[in-house]
Amino acid sequence: MITVSLLAETIERVQAQIRRVIIGQEATLQQALCALLADGHVLLEGVPGIAKTLLVRVLAQTLGLEFRRVQFTPDLMPSDLIGTTVFDTRTGEFRVRKGPIFANIVLADEVNRTPPKTQSALLEAMEERRVTIDGVPHPLPQPFMVFATQNPIEYEGTYPLPEAQLDRFLLKIVMDYPAEDEESAILRLHDEGFRSHRLEEVGIETVWDAETLERCRAVVRQIQVSDEVRHYILQIVRRTRQNEYLLVGASPRAGIALLLTSKALAGLRGREFVTPDDVKQMALPVLRHRLILKPEAEVEGLTADRILMTLLEAVPVPR
Repeated sequence: MITVSLLAETIERVQAQIRRVIIGQEATLQQALCALLADGHVLLEGVPGIAKTLLVRVLAQTLGLEFRRVQFTPDLMPSDLIGTTVFDTRTGEFRVRKGPIFANIVLADEVNRTPPKTQSALLEAMEERRVTIDGVPHPLPQPFMVFATQNPIEYEGTYPLPEAQLDRFLLKIVMDYPAEDEESAILRLHDEGFRSHRLEEVGIETVWDAETLERCRAVVRQIQVSDEVRHYILQIVRRTRQNEYLLVGASPRAGIALLLTSKALAGLRGREFVTPDDVKQMALPVLRHRLILKPEAEVEGLTADRILMTLLEAVPVPR
């Protein structure tokens, strides 16, 4: 039986393997693991070349889960993602040819470069954990998790994700450049012969499997949240709907996401209960993509993160 303390130990083993090739990005790694334990999907935003794809690949390898990467392009069709039915001349029957969405961890690379029709196919997979091929539903493998990436500096030729689809992502993680010492270590790692396309040569150990992951998720679900902390989450979410700079605030789904990821973070830290600090740490990645700013806020140079930071300072913290 896995306890909370044992969960924290096994998570540290996972992180140790990932750190062999991912230097820095500690907050990103922690948030990604929270999403994994909370059984949600992640939107990764960052400039090219900061190891978004590598992070997801090594995470899947460490967990012993099947990984597929799909490059989203303007000509990508839903059938290219979910699959289609084909006629088998040998048997004289139609059979299903499954697409790359049938994997445990799917990387939707540059998700905002594909048209809305294909984005909708991904949305069904994320929400229903199944896809429909020629009118027939097909369940996806379990566990199933989508990591979608987007570039924050290129907008030409893109199809911005609609609010309904953004809300399906449990977290939006913003990856930044590494610190100087971390970037120096990255250069040294590659100078010593590391190549990201030859990840198998590093000898990453498989720490978990799908069964272990499910047991860890069950532990996280049992982590306690006091009435005071639950009220704290409620006040944060509701105040986004009253903010003068926000056109649309966070939905009840956002409150649920903040609750679940706070429990996951407490589990990562080896605690059986959630603290207000857990909630504050998860507030930005949970809420930043669910808010719509008023035009005047954008004119003033405000961002969702800045508004949330001000809001968090104003909400009374339970003792």
